[in-house]
Amino acid sequence: MRTYGQFCGIAKALDVIGDRWTLLIVRELLALGPCRHTDLRNGLPGIASNLLVERLRDLEQAGLIHREPTPPPVATTLFALTDRGRELESVLRELSRWGMPLLGEHAAGESFRTHWLALPVRELTDRTPDRPPVALQLHADGNEDLVVEVKDGAVHTHPGRVDDATASLTGPPQLLTALLSGDVDLTGAQQRGLRLDGDPQAVLRVLPADTSAGPAAR
Repeated sequence: MRTYGQFCGIAKALDVIGDRWTLLIVRELLALGPCRHTDLRNGLPGIASNLLVERLRDLEQAGLIHREPTPPPVATTLFALTDRGRELESVLRELSRWGMPLLGEHAAGESFRTHWLALPVRELTDRTPDRPPVALQLHADGNEDLVVEVKDGAVHTHPGRVDDATASLTGPPQLLTALLSGDVDLTGAQQRGLRLDGDPQAVLRVLPADTSAGPAAR
């Protein structure tokens, strides 16, 4: 392991997680849960297979991930975060919050996966926790779906679909991101091409407060 050789908590942390791709591997495991090697490759477009193997080995040696064998007939290996690895969620949430203003444009050629919205979505607050649970379906054009479950004041996510979504949102990644980060309200997002199916109040329930007072909220 390369080291900065400094007796400093930040330097020591970067000794472990400062290499390129390392925190993005952690992002995938936080968003998706235990993953196969092929799942990680799909969520990390651009990484070489041998480099992914190297990074996984480093993370395992550092005690941040562990392997979970699955029983037959699947018989594959899953990589999962340890408790120590899951402690990085707060670090990645802060990085995500800091980086959101950099997402003003979706440049040509930039990759996107809908589950990359999982951490910023988990930052949202259930503004009416006394109301019944709702399930929101997010679909970024050309990508897999992400389910947002809102219940008892908590917001959870998981990849995939639900048959009885309370509302679904479909649109380009930049527009979905702008809506969920509070840069545009629901009405404005719809005017710019966001498709809403279902109950708009279910969506407004988790949007930042300063974007939920537009016409759609009245």
